[in-house]
Amino acid sequence: MRVNIRDIQRMKQRQEKIVMLTAYDYPSAQSVESAGVNIILVGDSLGQVVLGYESTIPVTMDMMLHHTKAVVRGTGKALIVGDLPFLTYNLDQSQALENAGRFLQEAGAQAVKLEGGVEIAATVRHLTRNGIPVMGHIGLTPQSVHQLGGYRVQGRSSRAAERLLGDAQALEEAGAFAIVLEVVPSLLAELITQRASIPIIGIGAGPNCDGQVQVLHDMLGWNTDFTPKHAKRYVEIAEITRGAISSFISEVQSGAFPTDEQSFTMDGDVIKDLKGSD
Repeated sequence: MRVNIRDIQRMKQRQEKIVMLTAYDYPSAQSVESAGVNIILVGDSLGQVVLGYESTIPVTMDMMLHHTKAVVRGTGKALIVGDLPFLTYNLDQSQALENAGRFLQEAGAQAVKLEGGVEIAATVRHLTRNGIPVMGHIGLTPQSVHQLGGYRVQGRSSRAAERLLGDAQALEEAGAFAIVLEVVPSLLAELITQRASIPIIGIGAGPNCDGQVQVLHDMLGWNTDFTPKHAKRYVEIAEITRGAISSFISEVQSGAFPTDEQSFTMDGDVIKDLKGSD
């Protein structure tokens, strides 16, 4: 049986840390779930870490549904949350409901995530009233990177901090079951977490949130172009992979691969017959 939103909310009440990671395909989903995470986010960050775009903005609904289906097929226990991509929930509430519904009905996710605070609270309320669990996302919101002027820490001024406190409250009142809080000062994140009755899951928001989320490729060292300050690399998988591929190339070129162990046999009489017919 999968983790559900009530399980996640009870973890906050019991002061148990919530662990969330991204996954974008069948094998990564299997690995992430088997390690024991509570939530898997099929993030629109796939645009950068999987598809090579400069931002999340080019990601479409079709892309997100395709990857979410693969993650769902690779799991059976974790709560699966799908990211609604850029401009798929902003035009009106009917657009948001249709696209959010596709994540649950077509892709098999159990919840969706939306970026924004006060300005999308009415949309969150509309979705939750129609039976769609919603995770909020405030602070650094990558879909608004151009408006924010880049990937910058949010909430450092009094006005900006007050705005984030208001965003969190608005999302909770609208029915969000949890909120991702991205790249904000630790002290502010702690205050937001204390005031909220729903889980606050941090990324670059310090140690005092109810849980933590990271992009899988960042923590594994899969992408070598850039490592965010908030990410800790637990392994350098890109280097390990490159070493394995170099060994393969060398063995093919030298004739060391394949050996009999990687080859298949057949009845020698068949070959004799074939040779005899030449």
